[in-house]
Amino acid sequence: MNRRHALGLFATAFISVVAFPDDGFSQVKSLKEQLIGTWIYESGKATREDGSAVDRPTFQGAVTYTAEGRFHFITVRSDAPKYASGDSARPSPEEAMAIASGVIAYTGTYTVDESTKTIHVNIETSSFPNLVGAPNQRRIVTSITDDELKFTNPRTQAGITLELVFKRAR
Repeated sequence: MNRRHALGLFATAFISVVAFPDDGFSQVKSLKEQLIGTWIYESGKATREDGSAVDRPTFQGAVTYTAEGRFHFITVRSDAPKYASGDSARPSPEEAMAIASGVIAYTGTYTVDESTKTIHVNIETSSFPNLVGAPNQRRIVTSITDDELKFTNPRTQAGITLELVFKRAR
């Protein structure tokens, strides 16, 4: 093998590694593939139709999307009171009200419209019964990376827009 031939083989191999770093062909994951997994609630903001901000308490929570098209979502106020009785079936009226107004949880199925980056959810059960079967439940993904998911809930039952940020659970 002469030097020119060896140099040509080296150059071809180098260009192949640079141009095709992942087994020869890099593929972009679909939005649905990127969503799959559990995401931990990081932050959120709410606005009314007129653009004014809505005060919100601090929350903790998560959303999980499965490959089979199922999801669950939960947020709980970070300052939720502990029950003085220690019995989850016996809260005081004030404790019960604080918990009921500070928790939102729901589960169901979802589909993804890749072209509009929209997650369409069908809520089957919820801590807020008004969400069950409500039409046109959608979440618009505004940004997604391996580590962060941002989406907008463009119109809640209360008539506000939510912008939520999640970090991928590790």
